[in-house]
Order: sequence, then C-alpha cells, then structure tokens
Amino acid sequence: MRYLTAGESHGPQLTTIIEGLPAGMPLTVEDINIELARRQKGHGRGRRMQIEKDQVQIVSGVRHGSTLGSPIALVVENNDWKHWTKIMGIDPISDLEAEEVKRVITRPRPGHADLNGALKYGHRDMRNVLERSSARETTVRVAAGAVAKKLLSLLGIEVASHVIEIGGVTASNVQYESIDQLREISENSSVRCVDRTVEDKMKEAIDEAKANGDSIGGIVEVIVEGMPPGVGSYVHYDRKLDAKIAGAIVSINAFKGVEFGIGFEAARRPGSQVHDEIAWDSQLGYYRKSNRLGGFEGGMSTGMPIVVRGVMKPIPTLYKPLQSVDIDTKEPFSASVERSDSCAVPAAAVVAENVVAWEIATAIIDQFYSDRFEALKENVQAQREYARGF
Repeated sequence: MRYLTAGESHGPQLTTIIEGLPAGMPLTVEDINIELARRQKGHGRGRRMQIEKDQVQIVSGVRHGSTLGSPIALVVENNDWKHWTKIMGIDPISDLEAEEVKRVITRPRPGHADLNGALKYGHRDMRNVLERSSARETTVRVAAGAVAKKLLSLLGIEVASHVIEIGGVTASNVQYESIDQLREISENSSVRCVDRTVEDKMKEAIDEAKANGDSIGGIVEVIVEGMPPGVGSYVHYDRKLDAKIAGAIVSINAFKGVEFGIGFEAARRPGSQVHDEIAWDSQLGYYRKSNRLGGFEGGMSTGMPIVVRGVMKPIPTLYKPLQSVDIDTKEPFSASVERSDSCAVPAAAVVAENVVAWEIATAIIDQFYSDRFEALKENVQAQREYARGF
C-alpha cells in the first residue's frame, strides 16, 4: 500500500493517490473530512485556517460507499487559490508580467527548506521551494491517514494522540482509562492536552510567542491499541515496523526526533528497569507486565499498546525574522515572512496520528492477504487467536 501527494500551498488543489487498499472496505468522504477538520484546529493557528475549510472529494476508487480495489484519488481544493491565480499560474508569463505578479523570494528563512531547495533545483525564486515544502501538504497526508484509520478501526485497531509539551510547559498528570477517554479529553482541549492543570499555561506560552513575533514547538504522543502481535519483521531491516513509524514521524514538517515507550530514558536505566517482563493469561494470551518499550520488540508489534512520541521544532517563519542573506545581492537581510502559525503542535499531533496509522495499515496489508477486505479481517482475527493459543 502506498500513496503519492501533489500540489502547492497556494495552488488550485492538493491531491493524493492511494494504491493497495482492499476491495469492499466501507469508505465515505465524512470518514476523511473528520480528520481534516481536526488538523485545522488548535490554539495558535494562523489566518490560513480561517480561509481554508478543507473538504475532500473522492474522485476514483470508491463506488456506493465501498472501495473497489483500484487506486483511490482524493482532492482537497485550496480556497485561497483565487487570490494567487496569477502568482501561481501554470501558463508562461512575460518579463513585464513577472515583475508584477511573481512575488519573487530571494531571502531564505533559517530553518526552512528555502535555501537548500534552491540549491538543489536551481531556483532563483525560492517561492518555487516554499510552496511545496509548506506544511499545507500535510492536508492530504492526513486524508490518506484517515483512510488508513478507517481500515484499522474496522480491524479493531484504534489510534489517538495528545500533546505532552508546548514551549517547555509539560503535562505531568496524563491519566486516562481507555483510548476512547484519551481521545475525548484531547479533542475537547484547544491544545490537545490531557492534563488540564497545564492547559492554560500552554496557551499562555503560545500567546506570548505570538506577541513577540516568535514561535514555539513541543512534543506529541500517539497511542495505538488493538494491534495483533508479530506485525513487522526481525528478519529484514527495512521491514521493521518501529523503524518505518520513526521515519514517518520525522518526515512530518518540523519534526526532529522520535522515541518509543520510555525512549531516551532507557539510556539512564539498567536493563531490569527497561525490558518488559512477559506473562501469560488464558484470556489474554501472552502480554507484558509493563510497556516501557512502547509496544515493540525486534521491529515487531508485541500486542501491547504502541506508544510513540515526536518532537516538533518551532515553526521557522517568524514575524520578527532572523538574519539571512539575499541570494541575488549576497547582502545580509532579514528573512522573508510568509503567513504562519505561532504554534502548530496541537495540529501536528493529528498529523502524527495519521502518518502512524498509515504505516501500521501498510504493514498489515503487506503481511496478510488483503485483496478482499473481509478476507483481511478474518486473517487478522485468526492471527490474534493463533497468538493467544500459542
């Protein structure tokens, strides 16, 4: 199972084509629009979220509410395109028109893809870089993840996310009885934080950064429950499921680190306080007495909840921009300013949730017969029963 995205931040639309989904899986636009709406929420979002009301169009691969087994094409239109038709137009323009409409960018932003992308592709106008490197692209990554989440939910696998830290303000009282409760609490928080005692402090940190023309980052956590054990591989390095999830997390714009379970804390503990003891129960089968390794051993799922965290750096577009160099004159200047958020960590939690869902769904599709959804469902359940009685 794979997908490809296309589109620019201020182009006419964003598109993704998904290949490899089983036939006969229920899927509607509402399954996807729910996730798109979640991505647009959160304290600290900029004016772009007031302009765009992301709604998906399914233009192939689904008939009468069920997948066909053929590629699925999803389209999300950019409402702001009407203001950028000349600047981002496809047709050639004259030199005179270029001066009027191109909004040439020659001052790269530190921390962004601007300069490296210009060096890679030879773009003297770095708008050609930033339009694609924009986090706007995550819109259709979330759309693809929403399809994966639908598949997983029908297989009894649930995915949720929440925010652990924003700008140095850390949630210390993270308690929930079920993944449903975690989802409910985080959805009702404008910063997606389960610890209500620090929610206002997180919002204050975001507001302070915005007032200072600055930005702040944070840490998000994704939880997956219901995974059958043994998904992934210990045989092939490129099929280790935790490695694929790690790669997916750091592929999100502005994410710079990832950890599972206790993560880097494992470096400071002895092995007896890191590894999870194994137990067996007639109802549960094999399980771990703790989950410090975050649901993985040997690149494979253990059947315990998958717990993965990602670190998001502050957004590089600052309203008090850092110093840069104009690539035409080579003179020092303040970096270019594009419309941006002061903090996108709550929204990034939703993106992380969906890219993790995609990698898990892909691993399941790869491991089990999946041409027909009902057969896939039977095979996944058979694996659970096999592991329970092993």
